[in-house]
Amino acid sequence: MDTEKLKLTSSEIGSLWAEYINGTATDLINRYMYSIIEDEAIKAVFYDAIQTFEKQKKQIKTFFENEGFPVPIGFNEDDLYLGKKRLFTDEFCLNYLHIMSLHGLLGHSTALGISVRKDLREFYDTCDNDAKKMYHQTIELLLEKGIFQRDPLFYAYERPEYISSKDFKDGYFGKGRTLAATEIISISLNLKKSILTKTLSISFSQVAGSKEVRKFLTRSENTADEQIKAFAKIMQADNLPVPKSLETEVSPSTESPFSDKLLLYHMGFLFQAAQNYHGAGLASSMRTDLVTTYESTILQNLLITKNWFDLMVENKWLEQPPLAPNRNEIAKQK
Repeated sequence: MDTEKLKLTSSEIGSLWAEYINGTATDLINRYMYSIIEDEAIKAVFYDAIQTFEKQKKQIKTFFENEGFPVPIGFNEDDLYLGKKRLFTDEFCLNYLHIMSLHGLLGHSTALGISVRKDLREFYDTCDNDAKKMYHQTIELLLEKGIFQRDPLFYAYERPEYISSKDFKDGYFGKGRTLAATEIISISLNLKKSILTKTLSISFSQVAGSKEVRKFLTRSENTADEQIKAFAKIMQADNLPVPKSLETEVSPSTESPFSDKLLLYHMGFLFQAAQNYHGAGLASSMRTDLVTTYESTILQNLLITKNWFDLMVENKWLEQPPLAPNRNEIAKQK
């Protein structure tokens, strides 16, 4: 069977739609950062990221046009204001690109998993390889500059052992055990992502024009801060280090390089994407205090995402994804 003659499924259209919306938003932020970065090595990595998405954007447009679907609006030059005062340091920009490459890896692998047509599978294979390349580039540069924050180190143990007590899952009242390496995977990753989210909330709230958007960004900052403190407390109880904050990597500028629409959308994307990582952390947790912390975090994100959705719709900034046909409405038109 010639798979390229197959029509794209709803899932495949949905993945392309999300790829376009999220990609055009992130691309504008990358282009702003590229315009202010002074370090030539960091600037080169951002140039690669911009060129890579430009290629992907053209391919996504072609998929939509060949299927007869309208190309999404996404974000464009109207949402980017170059020439404004510097808002971020070079170090923050590199950390931002590294975390976003992690989001890209998850998004591309998920999209590949629901793709059937050969040309679409090959497209996401290429996207995945591009994201891997960016992941390697950002880590190498962070290590080279001595600013990559590695996860806690463990001492080697003598031999493997089986769990011997039901108290293994109890993290309350000092009866539980120390954190397992498998639990630290998600805790550390979620801390780094929450630190980035908090820092962006601070910077965006400084420059946003709308009072309501600034109010939301302050709430998102407080939510991210609560989550950082909750996970940091668990790590510090076992005398394990936590990643450093990035607030000092934001300048005091109040000139916005982005539209309020882009500021608000990007923050909502980060909170929605975080649910994937919090869910993974919940599934891998074997201590009751961790389970409770993840459940609380997921609920907080749901509440702030609801607030975000209402604000985006109120301002007519939330683009509608392709919908299934409403058979009842179609029947009424007969």
